[in-house]
Amino acid sequence: MSDDEKIPRSRLAPRVPPPSQWWPHVKSLAEYLTRTEVHTYAFSVAANTILSLFPFIVMLFMMSRQVFHSQAMTAVVGDMVSYFLPANQEFVVRNMALLVHPRGRVQVFSIAMLLISSSSVFLPLEVALNRVWGVKKSRSYVVNQIISLGLAMAVGLLALVSVAFTAAQNTVLAVVFFGHTHNFIFNGIAHFFLGITAAFLSVSIFFLIYWVLPNRKLPVRVVLPTAIVTGLLWDGAKELYVMLLPWLDLRSAYGPFAVSVTLMMWAFLTGLLLLGGAHSCATRHALQMVREEDRKEAMEEAAARVS
Repeated sequence: MSDDEKIPRSRLAPRVPPPSQWWPHVKSLAEYLTRTEVHTYAFSVAANTILSLFPFIVMLFMMSRQVFHSQAMTAVVGDMVSYFLPANQEFVVRNMALLVHPRGRVQVFSIAMLLISSSSVFLPLEVALNRVWGVKKSRSYVVNQIISLGLAMAVGLLALVSVAFTAAQNTVLAVVFFGHTHNFIFNGIAHFFLGITAAFLSVSIFFLIYWVLPNRKLPVRVVLPTAIVTGLLWDGAKELYVMLLPWLDLRSAYGPFAVSVTLMMWAFLTGLLLLGGAHSCATRHALQMVREEDRKEAMEEAAARVS
């Protein structure tokens, strides 16, 4: 589908809320997020995200230790994983770091698992985003695999760049503080820069998903604002989720499986947030198309009366 392709107004009008009212927008989003198919997509994404998350973390540790030979990058990988995960950060970081050893078998397996599972993550997302944007035909299996592998490599590259950038920042800060890094001022500044880098990484990942996965061309100006808002909301939602975890008391219900359940629930909520952002973006874009069509019709009617 081309950039200028438009969804017929007959399909848009019954579903697009009035532009001057905010409540219909909220109601439309709530109705979308309570659909059974949306929850199915979110659960599918959550399950495959868990499968690819741990190999991805091992790969980052392996690249930092054995490719770049940087202890600073290795430390930043641990800090960034702790920042993104809602709970049990020390458990995950410690066990993932132990899997990185010089024999290389686990690393190769991790990379293979990441590349294989990435296609499973992006396949239900493509179907869901195509439904949101009114695209009836999905990509072929081969093309979908190519797109999925490309997205997985792009996310990995973004993560490595973010890790390297944060490690360089910490090195510069250590020089500025003359090596006195064990104090709350240094830790506060370092955590602030880590938060900025993590927010940039989150927004970049959401942008790539919104822009690349739908089987139609979308202008950057359409998806970028949604990616920014969704990425920042995701960071805020993570903090809220962390605050609610003690009230959920998952460990008493699931015992040793509480770690997996905690991550699975967060991945599911992330999937819902991602799909909700896509729905809002498509609704806003549809409203803009309707207004442009009204403007053109008014201009044509005015020109016809003059002539």
